[in-house]
Amino acid sequence: MWEKDFDVNQISEIRTRTSVFFGAGAIQRIDFIAEDLKAKGYDKVIVMSGRNAYKSTGAWDYVEKALIKHGIGYINYNRVTPNPTTISVNEAVKEAKEFGAKAVISIGGGSPTDAGKSVAILLEYPDKSCEDLYEFKFVPSKAAPVIAINLTHGTGSETNRFAVVTIPDKNYKPAIAYDCIYPMYAIDDPALMTKLSPKQTRYVSIDAVNHVVEAATSKVASPYTVTLAREVITLVAKYLPVVIDNPENIEGRYYLTYAAMMAGVCFDNGLLHYTHALEHPLSAVKPELSHGLGLAMLLPSVVKNIYPAKSEVLAYILEPIVSGLAGNAADAQKAADGVYKWLSSVGVSEKLSSEGFSDSDVDNLVNLAFTTPSLDGLLAIAPTAATKEAVAEIYRTSL
Repeated sequence: MWEKDFDVNQISEIRTRTSVFFGAGAIQRIDFIAEDLKAKGYDKVIVMSGRNAYKSTGAWDYVEKALIKHGIGYINYNRVTPNPTTISVNEAVKEAKEFGAKAVISIGGGSPTDAGKSVAILLEYPDKSCEDLYEFKFVPSKAAPVIAINLTHGTGSETNRFAVVTIPDKNYKPAIAYDCIYPMYAIDDPALMTKLSPKQTRYVSIDAVNHVVEAATSKVASPYTVTLAREVITLVAKYLPVVIDNPENIEGRYYLTYAAMMAGVCFDNGLLHYTHALEHPLSAVKPELSHGLGLAMLLPSVVKNIYPAKSEVLAYILEPIVSGLAGNAADAQKAADGVYKWLSSVGVSEKLSSEGFSDSDVDNLVNLAFTTPSLDGLLAIAPTAATKEAVAEIYRTSL
């Protein structure tokens, strides 16, 4: 049994910190949030968003109405792109400072939330740049309050202390993790997610699966992360096909959103390792690549690599998508093949070569995995030895 993987004398830290308003119609709670912000003296905010989703989902109508009602001044930085960059964060910080923003509201998926968290830190450190933050030239201990209104069921950023921003001139895509950027409040409203495109519906749900596969098998995993991982994969396996068939199905969106929220808590506790450490170089080099697709293309090879070390845990958590796995190293290939079969069954069968990568890219990708700030820390907690040769093999078998 997987329980034997854990030493009862090892002390684990269990984190659950953000207050989340969850369920269809939860966006209406923005009125309470705005009232609370004003009562605490946060009378000016910057709203971080992409160009379209914050309005097309209807979220902005509620947010703007609440801000006006409670006398909170606002500006909207609506130029956050997928895989946000230090350039855009620095632009947003400049506008926020000029306006006098005291808090940050993000509306969108992981990109606006991560960019918003970064702005929140830099508002408290006016002499620092986003490059300073993501090259770890200082360690922040404070940030402006963050309110995260989530529009995708995948990132988990609305419930944790992580943020990711790309430094484009270096092809670096580091991750930061600081207690000061836990959102004060988050809104997870599945009714705002029914217009996600079919591709994004798949990719964000696969992101949630990757979060828990890594968090349940890292060197800092706990029984808590294993329990969350099994439930997340169970829900995604059940409800992703439902939503693919009927994007407007609120029950399906509800449980995918619940799974993604749990996955965010899961990796806040168990952290991440191979799949995210190796995906970040992919989307740093090709910013147009969807993060979830990059993860999907790597996952089977990562499972094959780590299965011998974590066979019982993986057999348990993957059972909803790969049945009949034995808890021993001999099933590594079966597990990898089963994961790929499941990904294909939900319409994601691409390989790295499908997205323009080739064997000639591997050396550069490996170098980025080991030199990008923070990624070496993820590799260090992988359950197998994360040598350059092992990382290269994962990339190559993902081609």
